Amino acid sequence: MKDFAERHKKLISFILFSLYIGCIILSAQETPRKYVAYKATETIKIDGLADETSWEKGPWSDLFIDIEGDKKPTYDTQVKMLWDETNIYFFARIKEPHVWGDITEHDAVIFHNNDFEVFLDPEGDVHGYYELEWNVLNTVWDQYLTAPYRAGNETLNGWEALGMQSAVSVQGTLNDPSDVDEGWTLEIAIPFRDVRTGYYQDNVPKSKFWRVGFSRVNWDYDITDGKYSRKIDPKTGKHLPEYNWVWSPQYVINMHEPERWGYVYFSENEVGGNPEEFEIPKDDHVKWYLYELYRDLVQKKDAVQWKTAHNEYFTDGKKILGKTVRPNLDIHKTGFTLWAKSPFTKNTLVVESNGKFRVLAN
Repeated sequence: MKDFAERHKKLISFILFSLYIGCIILSAQETPRKYVAYKATETIKIDGLADETSWEKGPWSDLFIDIEGDKKPTYDTQVKMLWDETNIYFFARIKEPHVWGDITEHDAVIFHNNDFEVFLDPEGDVHGYYELEWNVLNTVWDQYLTAPYRAGNETLNGWEALGMQSAVSVQGTLNDPSDVDEGWTLEIAIPFRDVRTGYYQDNVPKSKFWRVGFSRVNWDYDITDGKYSRKIDPKTGKHLPEYNWVWSPQYVINMHEPERWGYVYFSENEVGGNPEEFEIPKDDHVKWYLYELYRDLVQKKDAVQWKTAHNEYFTDGKKILGKTVRPNLDIHKTGFTLWAKSPFTKNTLVVESNGKFRVLAN
């Protein structure tokens, strides 16, 4: 009997420990990644090589992970970021044993090749963001989206990042299936003026952060007569699905949920100098919770029924960083407003029915 009680005690302890670890893992999964971008100390030449001292001193990002957050990609991907008074700079290192590409038309659907993608939401309002894609031929697809697809957006392919520069360097041989390559690197400079919301806006984000997403699309391939192509599933006659590898996991196969993107903080310290820590604002933890509710709500479509079915959200609230947050849902003729008062700043954080985020200062 004593042995049974001891085993029972150990079992309960194991279950509690597992639940505790599970909560830690869940919490870590829900926290977007962050990166501190430092100021460049010299002129950056966009040649795909990143051989300037500033690049050498700049930190690498975390390795990319599968977009759903639960699998390690086949090949490694990392990025670095810098900035100066004119541009934000990106350098991507893309490991790949077979470097190939065939799309040469500007603003074509670049992700039908293996590609690298950058998503920018400078205001962090989950509306009005930029998507830019490159293949190994340095063919670019740049576009502006008025909102995520879930909100019934407009995609403006006519938007052009006119001052942008980019260059690719191949570590191996391009479109040659007879050998094994190391991969390719991509260097980018995007002028801050290209992502302004007003002509006279000073949008250089000194000591501020942007929400940024990075994605790498990779395809299984066939080789026919010495040429690469996306692999066809013989059972369906369709292309096998692509792999989506990202810097900060989305936990869903959809890059168009900007509230899940990572945080890039623009430190005014020079690269290689004093390091700076960046902590994600506490209000953003409340924001993530509001969007968790929002995504569930818009899937159900009927706000009244959803509110009734989840009354405990509004009465009990949820503990966030040790504070209780009680959301509110106002339903009106033109939609709904989901909001909560921050226990940290006393600001009111609002998500409209179209998914746009705004802050009403205390």
